[in-house]
Amino acid sequence: MKYIFILFLCILGACNQESKSNIDTDQNENPEIIKEEFQTILDEAGIKGSILIWNENKYYSNDFELSKKGYLPASTFKIPNSIIAIELGIVGNDSTIIKWDGKSRFQKRWEQDLSFKEAFHYSCVPCYQEIARTIGVQRMKTYLNKMNYGKMIFDSTNLDMFWLQGKSRISQFQQISFLKIFNEQRLPISKRTHTIMRRLMIIEDNKEYTLRGKTGWSVVNDKNNLWYVGFVENDHGFYYFATNIEPGEETNLDKLIELRKTVTKEALIEIGAFK
Repeated sequence: MKYIFILFLCILGACNQESKSNIDTDQNENPEIIKEEFQTILDEAGIKGSILIWNENKYYSNDFELSKKGYLPASTFKIPNSIIAIELGIVGNDSTIIKWDGKSRFQKRWEQDLSFKEAFHYSCVPCYQEIARTIGVQRMKTYLNKMNYGKMIFDSTNLDMFWLQGKSRISQFQQISFLKIFNEQRLPISKRTHTIMRRLMIIEDNKEYTLRGKTGWSVVNDKNNLWYVGFVENDHGFYYFATNIEPGEETNLDKLIELRKTVTKEALIEIGAFK
Protein backbone atom coordinates (compact mmCIF):
# COMPACT_ATOMS: atom_id res chain seq x y z
CA MET A 1 0.00 0.00 0.00
CA LYS A 2 2.91 2.27 0.87
CA TYR A 3 4.43 1.82 -2.60
CA ILE A 4 1.09 2.44 -4.30
CA PHE A 5 0.80 5.73 -2.42
CA ILE A 6 4.34 6.75 -3.45
CA LEU A 7 3.56 5.83 -7.05
CA PHE A 8 0.41 7.98 -6.86
CA LEU A 9 2.43 10.95 -5.62
CA CYS A 10 4.96 10.49 -8.43
CA ILE A 11 2.21 10.39 -11.04
CA LEU A 12 0.54 13.44 -9.52
CA GLY A 13 3.86 15.30 -9.50
CA ALA A 14 4.46 14.39 -13.13
CA CYS A 15 0.97 15.63 -14.07
CA ASN A 16 1.54 18.91 -12.25
CA GLN A 17 4.92 19.31 -13.93
CA GLU A 18 3.40 18.59 -17.33
CA SER A 19 0.60 21.07 -16.68
CA LYS A 20 3.09 23.75 -15.69
CA SER A 21 5.33 22.96 -18.66
CA ASN A 22 2.40 23.54 -20.99
CA ILE A 23 2.37 27.09 -19.68
CA ASP A 24 6.09 27.71 -19.65
CA THR A 25 7.31 26.21 -22.93
CA ASP A 26 6.23 28.98 -25.32
CA GLN A 27 9.25 31.15 -24.57
CA ASN A 28 11.73 28.29 -25.00
CA GLU A 29 10.30 26.90 -28.22
CA ASN A 30 9.75 30.16 -30.10
CA PRO A 31 12.69 31.91 -31.82
CA GLU A 32 13.64 35.41 -30.70
CA ILE A 33 14.14 37.97 -33.45
CA ILE A 34 15.81 41.31 -32.73
CA LYS A 35 13.93 44.25 -34.25
CA GLU A 36 16.16 47.32 -34.37
CA GLU A 37 13.13 49.20 -35.69
CA PHE A 38 11.55 48.89 -32.24
CA GLN A 39 14.58 50.57 -30.67
CA THR A 40 14.35 53.37 -33.23
CA ILE A 41 10.69 53.86 -32.31
CA LEU A 42 11.59 54.17 -28.61
CA ASP A 43 14.58 56.45 -29.30
CA GLU A 44 12.51 58.80 -31.42
CA ALA A 45 9.91 58.94 -28.64
CA GLY A 46 12.67 59.79 -26.15
CA ILE A 47 11.89 56.86 -23.82
CA LYS A 48 13.70 53.78 -22.53
CA GLY A 49 12.49 50.19 -22.36
CA SER A 50 11.49 47.30 -24.53
CA ILE A 51 8.65 46.19 -26.77
CA LEU A 52 7.92 42.47 -27.02
CA ILE A 53 5.54 41.04 -29.62
CA TRP A 54 4.58 37.42 -30.34
CA ASN A 55 3.12 36.34 -33.67
CA GLU A 56 3.13 33.02 -35.53
CA ASN A 57 5.43 31.32 -33.01
CA LYS A 58 8.05 34.05 -33.09
CA TYR A 59 9.04 36.70 -30.55
CA TYR A 60 10.14 40.15 -31.70
CA SER A 61 11.85 42.71 -29.48
CA ASN A 62 14.47 45.42 -29.38
CA ASP A 63 15.89 44.06 -26.09
CA PHE A 64 15.22 40.49 -24.99
CA GLU A 65 17.17 40.87 -21.75
CA LEU A 66 14.89 43.67 -20.61
CA SER A 67 11.87 41.67 -21.78
CA LYS A 68 12.80 38.91 -19.32
CA LYS A 69 13.21 41.29 -16.38
CA GLY A 70 10.46 41.43 -13.78
CA TYR A 71 8.51 44.54 -12.79
CA LEU A 72 5.50 45.33 -10.65
CA PRO A 73 2.42 44.53 -12.76
CA ALA A 74 0.67 47.76 -11.70
CA SER A 75 -2.79 48.07 -13.27
CA THR A 76 -2.15 45.27 -15.77
CA PHE A 77 -3.02 43.14 -12.73
CA LYS A 78 -6.61 44.23 -13.26
CA ILE A 79 -6.80 41.48 -15.89
CA PRO A 80 -6.29 38.52 -13.50
CA ASN A 81 -8.04 40.41 -10.70
CA SER A 82 -11.11 40.79 -12.94
CA ILE A 83 -11.00 37.15 -14.03
CA ILE A 84 -10.99 35.95 -10.42
CA ALA A 85 -13.76 38.38 -9.42
CA ILE A 86 -16.02 37.19 -12.26
CA GLU A 87 -15.22 33.53 -11.70
CA LEU A 88 -16.08 33.77 -7.99
CA GLY A 89 -19.26 35.76 -8.63
CA ILE A 90 -17.98 38.82 -6.75
CA VAL A 91 -18.75 40.77 -9.91
CA GLY A 92 -21.68 39.57 -12.01
CA ASN A 93 -20.55 40.84 -15.41
CA ASP A 94 -19.05 43.88 -17.13
CA SER A 95 -22.25 45.87 -16.50
CA THR A 96 -22.24 45.36 -12.72
CA ILE A 97 -22.27 48.69 -10.91
CA ILE A 98 -19.55 49.40 -8.36
CA LYS A 99 -20.83 52.00 -5.92
CA TRP A 100 -18.75 55.02 -4.99
CA ASP A 101 -18.27 55.30 -1.23
CA GLY A 102 -18.40 59.10 -1.35
CA LYS A 103 -14.76 59.52 -0.38
CA SER A 104 -12.33 61.77 -2.22
CA ARG A 105 -10.23 59.87 -4.74
CA PHE A 106 -7.02 60.42 -6.69
CA GLN A 107 -8.91 60.89 -9.96
CA LYS A 108 -12.20 62.76 -10.26
CA ARG A 109 -13.63 60.22 -12.68
CA TRP A 110 -13.38 57.62 -9.90
CA GLU A 111 -15.72 59.72 -7.76
CA GLN A 112 -18.94 58.22 -9.11
CA ASP A 113 -20.71 54.91 -9.45
CA LEU A 114 -18.92 52.95 -12.18
CA SER A 115 -19.81 49.92 -14.23
CA PHE A 116 -17.24 47.15 -13.95
CA LYS A 117 -16.18 47.92 -17.54
CA GLU A 118 -15.65 51.59 -16.65
CA ALA A 119 -13.73 50.65 -13.50
CA PHE A 120 -11.44 48.47 -15.64
CA HIS A 121 -10.77 51.06 -18.35
CA TYR A 122 -10.60 54.00 -15.92
CA SER A 123 -8.14 51.92 -13.87
CA CYS A 124 -10.08 52.63 -10.69
CA VAL A 125 -7.60 51.59 -8.00
CA PRO A 126 -10.04 51.84 -5.03
CA CYS A 127 -12.57 49.69 -6.92
CA TYR A 128 -10.06 46.91 -7.45
CA GLN A 129 -8.65 47.21 -3.95
CA GLU A 130 -12.11 46.42 -2.60
CA ILE A 131 -12.42 43.52 -5.04
CA ALA A 132 -9.06 42.12 -3.88
CA ARG A 133 -10.09 42.37 -0.23
CA THR A 134 -13.33 40.54 -1.02
CA ILE A 135 -11.44 37.79 -2.86
CA GLY A 136 -9.21 37.31 0.17
CA VAL A 137 -5.64 36.10 0.55
CA GLN A 138 -6.17 32.37 0.18
CA ARG A 139 -8.47 32.50 -2.82
CA MET A 140 -6.21 35.06 -4.50
CA LYS A 141 -3.16 32.84 -3.98
CA THR A 142 -5.01 29.74 -5.20
CA TYR A 143 -6.17 31.33 -8.45
CA LEU A 144 -2.89 33.11 -9.22
CA ASN A 145 -1.00 29.84 -8.71
CA LYS A 146 -3.41 28.05 -11.06
CA MET A 147 -2.96 30.79 -13.65
CA ASN A 148 0.83 30.91 -13.17
CA TYR A 149 0.70 34.70 -13.18
CA GLY A 150 4.25 35.96 -12.57
CA LYS A 151 5.55 35.98 -9.00
CA MET A 152 3.05 37.75 -6.80
CA ILE A 153 4.13 38.20 -3.18
CA PHE A 154 1.47 39.22 -0.68
CA ASP A 155 -0.34 38.44 2.56
CA SER A 156 -3.11 40.03 4.60
CA THR A 157 -1.03 43.17 5.18
CA ASN A 158 -0.73 44.14 1.51
CA LEU A 159 -3.54 42.25 -0.25
CA ASP A 160 -4.91 45.49 -1.72
CA MET A 161 -1.56 46.98 -2.80
CA PHE A 162 0.82 44.16 -3.81
CA TRP A 163 0.54 44.87 -7.56
CA LEU A 164 1.49 48.53 -7.00
CA GLN A 165 4.10 48.24 -4.25
CA GLY A 166 6.38 45.57 -2.85
CA LYS A 167 8.24 42.59 -4.29
CA SER A 168 5.70 41.21 -6.77
CA ARG A 169 7.17 40.88 -10.26
CA ILE A 170 6.15 39.85 -13.76
CA SER A 171 8.14 40.03 -17.01
CA GLN A 172 7.02 40.89 -20.52
CA PHE A 173 7.44 37.26 -21.52
CA GLN A 174 5.24 36.19 -18.62
CA GLN A 175 2.63 38.79 -19.53
CA ILE A 176 2.38 37.45 -23.08
CA SER A 177 2.37 33.84 -21.88
CA PHE A 178 -0.54 34.62 -19.56
CA LEU A 179 -2.48 36.44 -22.29
CA LYS A 180 -1.98 33.56 -24.72
CA ILE A 181 -3.14 30.99 -22.18
CA PHE A 182 -6.19 33.13 -21.41
CA ASN A 183 -7.10 33.76 -25.05
CA GLU A 184 -6.62 30.10 -25.97
CA GLN A 185 -9.02 29.14 -23.14
CA ARG A 186 -6.35 27.20 -21.25
CA LEU A 187 -6.96 28.96 -17.92
CA PRO A 188 -8.92 27.02 -15.26
CA ILE A 189 -11.97 29.28 -15.61
CA SER A 190 -15.47 28.94 -17.02
CA LYS A 191 -16.37 29.76 -20.60
CA ARG A 192 -18.71 32.45 -19.26
CA THR A 193 -15.85 34.19 -17.43
CA HIS A 194 -13.69 33.97 -20.55
CA THR A 195 -16.42 35.51 -22.74
CA ILE A 196 -17.11 38.38 -20.32
CA MET A 197 -13.41 39.07 -19.92
CA ARG A 198 -12.71 39.20 -23.66
CA ARG A 199 -15.54 41.72 -24.00
CA LEU A 200 -14.29 43.73 -21.02
CA MET A 201 -10.78 44.08 -22.43
CA ILE A 202 -11.77 45.61 -25.79
CA ILE A 203 -10.08 48.95 -26.50
CA GLU A 204 -10.73 49.19 -30.25
CA ASP A 205 -13.07 47.15 -32.41
CA ASN A 206 -13.63 47.67 -36.13
CA LYS A 207 -13.89 45.72 -39.39
CA GLU A 208 -10.12 45.31 -39.69
CA TYR A 209 -9.11 44.30 -36.15
CA THR A 210 -10.00 44.04 -32.48
CA LEU A 211 -7.54 45.36 -29.91
CA ARG A 212 -7.74 44.15 -26.30
CA GLY A 213 -5.44 45.21 -23.51
CA LYS A 214 -4.61 47.08 -20.33
CA THR A 215 -2.17 49.76 -19.27
CA GLY A 216 -0.28 50.05 -16.00
CA TRP A 217 1.88 52.58 -14.16
CA SER A 218 3.91 52.15 -10.97
CA VAL A 219 6.29 54.50 -9.16
CA VAL A 220 9.02 53.05 -6.96
CA ASN A 221 11.60 55.32 -5.33
CA ASP A 222 10.51 58.13 -7.68
CA LYS A 223 11.17 55.87 -10.68
CA ASN A 224 8.28 55.61 -13.16
CA ASN A 225 7.57 52.34 -14.91
CA LEU A 226 4.77 51.93 -17.45
CA TRP A 227 3.07 48.94 -19.08
CA TYR A 228 0.86 48.31 -22.06
CA VAL A 229 -0.13 44.67 -22.62
CA GLY A 230 -2.73 42.94 -24.76
CA PHE A 231 -3.36 41.38 -28.15
CA VAL A 232 -4.62 42.28 -31.60
CA GLU A 233 -6.94 39.95 -33.49
CA ASN A 234 -7.38 40.26 -37.25
CA ASP A 235 -7.95 38.05 -40.28
CA HIS A 236 -4.32 36.90 -40.12
CA GLY A 237 -4.41 35.74 -36.50
CA PHE A 238 -3.24 37.10 -33.16
CA TYR A 239 -0.46 39.49 -32.22
CA TYR A 240 0.34 39.51 -28.49
CA PHE A 241 2.28 42.44 -27.06
CA ALA A 242 3.86 43.60 -23.81
CA THR A 243 5.52 46.99 -23.71
CA ASN A 244 7.42 48.23 -20.67
CA ILE A 245 8.91 51.71 -20.70
CA GLU A 246 10.52 54.34 -18.51
CA PRO A 247 10.83 58.07 -19.22
CA GLY A 248 14.00 59.47 -20.71
CA GLU A 249 15.81 62.40 -19.16
CA GLU A 250 13.67 64.96 -20.98
CA THR A 251 10.40 63.04 -21.23
CA ASN A 252 7.23 64.91 -20.40
CA LEU A 253 5.48 62.64 -17.87
CA ASP A 254 2.05 63.79 -19.05
CA LYS A 255 2.84 62.42 -22.51
CA LEU A 256 3.85 58.99 -21.20
CA ILE A 257 0.20 57.98 -20.85
CA GLU A 258 -0.22 58.01 -24.63
CA LEU A 259 3.40 57.30 -25.58
CA ARG A 260 3.23 53.71 -24.31
CA LYS A 261 0.29 53.13 -26.65
CA THR A 262 1.81 55.07 -29.55
CA VAL A 263 5.14 53.21 -29.59
CA THR A 264 3.36 49.86 -29.23
CA LYS A 265 1.09 50.60 -32.17
CA GLU A 266 4.04 51.65 -34.31
CA ALA A 267 5.79 48.37 -33.48
CA LEU A 268 2.64 46.40 -34.29
CA ILE A 269 2.43 48.20 -37.64
CA GLU A 270 6.07 47.22 -38.26
CA ILE A 271 5.17 43.57 -37.62
CA GLY A 272 2.06 43.76 -39.81
CA ALA A 273 -0.73 43.71 -37.21
CA PHE A 274 -2.21 46.90 -38.66
CA LYS A 275 -2.37 48.08 -42.24
